[in-house]
Amino acid sequence: MYSVNLIVETVNAGNPAVYTNMLCKHYFMNKTILIVDDSDFVIQMISFTLEQEGYTTLSGIDGKDALKHFDGKPIDLVITDLNMPNMDGLHLISNIRLQTAYQHIPIVLFDSHDADDTEYIKRSGATALLAKEMVPDKLVATVKQVIGE
Repeated sequence: MYSVNLIVETVNAGNPAVYTNMLCKHYFMNKTILIVDDSDFVIQMISFTLEQEGYTTLSGIDGKDALKHFDGKPIDLVITDLNMPNMDGLHLISNIRLQTAYQHIPIVLFDSHDADDTEYIKRSGATALLAKEMVPDKLVATVKQVIGE
């Protein structure tokens, strides 16, 4: 904690509001989020939004590709699309829930389904639903709520 304060004070000489916020996000959040979608644009959009908030992001182009990240690395949250080639979001969720080290990881299903449909969430195995039409603020708020920040 002392070294972080020292760095913040050194950088604060320029623009205190901006640099302090950036440093605090970097040192204190540093949670890793896996984003799974078959659209590069969607992955880039979500990654950019979350990285601006201080999160580290990983990505997979479908469920099968995403499974390579479940090799003992810490992953704090998965955001997955539903419809993807090779392995869809529901099969990915099932595969994650079968792995002892990751079975309790929070998973947000990125879908066009009603985000308040609790029965659908239970059936899918996801922790939460996020509508495809979401805005960046809603994405960040959902991530913070699901991983307990």
